[in-house]
Amino acid sequence: MGRGDIKTKKGKITKGSFGKSRPSKVVKKNVAPKAAPAKEA
Repeated sequence: MGRGDIKTKKGKITKGSFGKSRPSKVVKKNVAPKAAPAKEA
């Protein structure tokens, strides 16, 4: 466990790769926009 271990965060940083232990960027869930009120004719 350490810099040579690819399964750890430190190992991924040393190796320069991204994966499950070290996500490349924060994934945000898509939030649906609020529905506009329907205009009555």
